[in-house]
Amino acid sequence: MAELAFAHDALLPQRPGGQGAGAALALVVHAGLVAALTLSVDWRAHTPEVFSAELWASVPQPAAPPAPPPPAAAPEPPAPPPRTQAPPEPDADIAIERERESKRKQQAEDRKKEDAARKLAEADKKKQAEADRKKAAELKQAEVARREAEQQAREAKAEDERLALLREENLKRMMGQVGGSGGATSSGTAAQSAGPSADYGNKVIARVRPNIVFTGTVVGNQAAEVEVTAASGGSIIARRIVKSSGHKDWDEAVLRAIDRTPALPRDTDGRVPQTIIIAFRRE
Repeated sequence: MAELAFAHDALLPQRPGGQGAGAALALVVHAGLVAALTLSVDWRAHTPEVFSAELWASVPQPAAPPAPPPPAAAPEPPAPPPRTQAPPEPDADIAIERERESKRKQQAEDRKKEDAARKLAEADKKKQAEADRKKAAELKQAEVARREAEQQAREAKAEDERLALLREENLKRMMGQVGGSGGATSSGTAAQSAGPSADYGNKVIARVRPNIVFTGTVVGNQAAEVEVTAASGGSIIARRIVKSSGHKDWDEAVLRAIDRTPALPRDTDGRVPQTIIIAFRRE
């Protein structure tokens, strides 16, 4: 109980006026500390004492060789030069480069335009040459056609004249044959021996007509005049239309009928005229 009471009293705050013992103890401790410092420090000045010493050896000994120098260190590789940043391009250089680039582009565009214009001119020139060639060919063909037409016209005119003369001679022979029967215009037996008899044309028509095959219609009474050339024995050598009837189908039907006729009949004198013109009408 006494220990508990003492501990409890120590924890309690001191009563006023109870710090005197502590203060006295502190003063005693500080006084002892000052006395110890005073006694331990020598405050007087003393002259320093000088001493000398000599080193010697009884037997001389050679000095040791100097130590070899340390090996030289391998040289370090040189450091790469510091990378310097390229100075910025001045505005003037940029402007010049841009102008050059613009000129290059403009030149490229000009070359493209020139190439296109050249190709277009070549194409136009080629087209013009082709057109000139075609025009020259057409003119040449027209000239050839004109000459052929003129030649055909001359041949047709000559043929018409020949047929007209032949028709006139046939008429004269026929008139002479009629006159030889007792007419006043008779000139003897020469006309009778030279031309066919008056009824020979009807004999030829009677021989050819059964061979005509025609189912069409012929308007009008136009005749197809055909020139027939025969050998001395009566076999037909050639035939051609000298005057059309105006109906191509009828003309061709007459020609086919003549082709089917093996030979012309003989005249009253027993001969076959070498050339004769016969008119066929659609009845």
